[in-house]
Amino acid sequence: MVNPWTEQPVLEGSHVILRPMIRADGPAIVEAASDGKLWELFYTIVPGPDSIEAYLDNAERDQGWGRSMPFAVIDKASGKIVGSTRYMRMNAPHRRLEIGTTFYASRAQRTSINSEAKLLLLTHAFEAMDCVCVQFRTDHFNFASQRAIERLGAKRDGLIRNHMILDGRVRDSVLYSILANEWEGVKRNLLFRLGRA
Repeated sequence: MVNPWTEQPVLEGSHVILRPMIRADGPAIVEAASDGKLWELFYTIVPGPDSIEAYLDNAERDQGWGRSMPFAVIDKASGKIVGSTRYMRMNAPHRRLEIGTTFYASRAQRTSINSEAKLLLLTHAFEAMDCVCVQFRTDHFNFASQRAIERLGAKRDGLIRNHMILDGRVRDSVLYSILANEWEGVKRNLLFRLGRA
């Protein structure tokens, strides 16, 4: 029997495929991030040409420890990688995880790709992994990310003050979550949004 907490799936929808990210994806991930030079945004953690190796090292390390499952996000229309996301801070005994380290090329932002990717990830988390809680975190200054998380139907839990130090700046992180009993409503919201897109 497959253990969904240890066996990473391939998740496929009408617009997007999420498959396990591998080291060979590095150049395509940098190419996606170069659409908008996303690594230059001070409030994001997006790999650029100089940081892709460390990004991949961290992903492999956390996956090896059973704490994350990194995905390459592929636009089905073009067949190209347009971003990356992952399950992270995975805690099987407490049936909770976080969806994060997410970025999309500028051309893929505010499209069906993000909504469908979140629908696929959340469906697998709640319906295959039997999560009781899925969390999201973002920088206090990343207002676009906060709006996107809120559009999903996630609820703001609060602010983690002095949560991280990034390039010498002490970051506050905004914490959101979706609980298992809220999933049906969130799922309907995402399906409705995709149906109108």
